[in-house]
Amino acid sequence: MKGNIEDRCVMLGNYIWEEKATVRACAKKFGISKSTIHKDVTERLCHINPSLAKKVKTVLDINKAQRHIRGGMATKEKYRKIHSGA
Repeated sequence: MKGNIEDRCVMLGNYIWEEKATVRACAKKFGISKSTIHKDVTERLCHINPSLAKKVKTVLDINKAQRHIRGGMATKEKYRKIHSGA
């Protein structure tokens, strides 16, 4: 995804805010690495659009607080499939 970095940062920030998306989901949607997404929305966006950056930070903080739960559920599902013979 080439183009204007500022436009990309705002687009990614809007997507994360509107969809309450994780960095991983955003990276998959736009075909950009997770590290680029993270840098765009945490470092660059605060200089471009501070109000959007603040909103995105709240979503990222929620995702960070919940990631251990999602990881545990994914592991539980993985082993359920293995033991059920699927």
